[in-house]
Amino acid sequence: MQLDRTDPAGAIAEAAKRCSNWGRWGSDDVLGTLNFLDEGKRREGAALVRHGRAFSLAQTFDTDGPQRGWRRRTNPVHTMLDTGLDAERGQGFPHGLGGADDVVFMPLQASTQWDGLGHIFDHGMAYNGRRAGDVVTSEGDRVTGIETAAAHLAGRGVLLDVGRALGDGGELPDGFAITVEHLERTIAAQGDSARVGRGDLVCVRTGRLARARREGWGDYAGGPAPGLSFTTAGWLHGTEIAGLATDTWGFEVRPNEFDDAFQPLHQVAIPHIGLFLGEMWDLDALAADCAADGRYDFWLTAAPLPVTGAVGAPVNPIAVK
Repeated sequence: MQLDRTDPAGAIAEAAKRCSNWGRWGSDDVLGTLNFLDEGKRREGAALVRHGRAFSLAQTFDTDGPQRGWRRRTNPVHTMLDTGLDAERGQGFPHGLGGADDVVFMPLQASTQWDGLGHIFDHGMAYNGRRAGDVVTSEGDRVTGIETAAAHLAGRGVLLDVGRALGDGGELPDGFAITVEHLERTIAAQGDSARVGRGDLVCVRTGRLARARREGWGDYAGGPAPGLSFTTAGWLHGTEIAGLATDTWGFEVRPNEFDDAFQPLHQVAIPHIGLFLGEMWDLDALAADCAADGRYDFWLTAAPLPVTGAVGAPVNPIAVK
């Protein structure tokens, strides 16, 4: 796919038409590409557990996180409601019982998270040809809220460590656009366990998070980053994967590949393909283990927190090998 940098609108319209899943599973569908992740695919994923080694793919949720106020997003604020000191001084419970309670305030996309199907629209239209205003109101996403996906995001995970395969020192530079060729070269280098197909949950490591941890957060959450090229839209659609997650804040390359555009691949992937996107996942420990044993597929369970009506939600993905 050749890009005309001066025509993002034309490129988005063409890709949206070519990659649309509208109506594929009926007019009432709310799952999008999660329809590819069936019971057989989950059995395939579960059979990949050989050693029992488990890896959390989540960043921490705390005030030291990556957010710097982009789109009014803040880091989580954790506050105690009852503490050990309260328990020592008496909380009114009988026979010496004491306890602690706490609360957290946070944007649902402050750290490791899934984008739901109500997160992005194209010209006022949401996934499956619905009007955006009929889907997401002041009450939240009344049709494709993230809770509709809560039981589905578990199956065969595949790591494509593009940073290790193609980068300098295991990391890609900001602005590196990962093309289909790059993805295929990574798969070829990693071997058969890295094959990608119908119903898979694909994790793409760029190394951007490793650099942020070494050099400081900086613009990690909202600034330049390596990521998928707009030209991968056809691959995302044609492979019939169920979801794709990266270690970056926005999944696609930043700056974007057009002269005047903001997240054009999101504009195709979510409302047209119906693809679930994960962002700010921590793939480093998993990547090191995969490189050590030469196996790049695993059981992955990554259920979002089922906040009713949310357009995205935190997740603690667990990969088990």
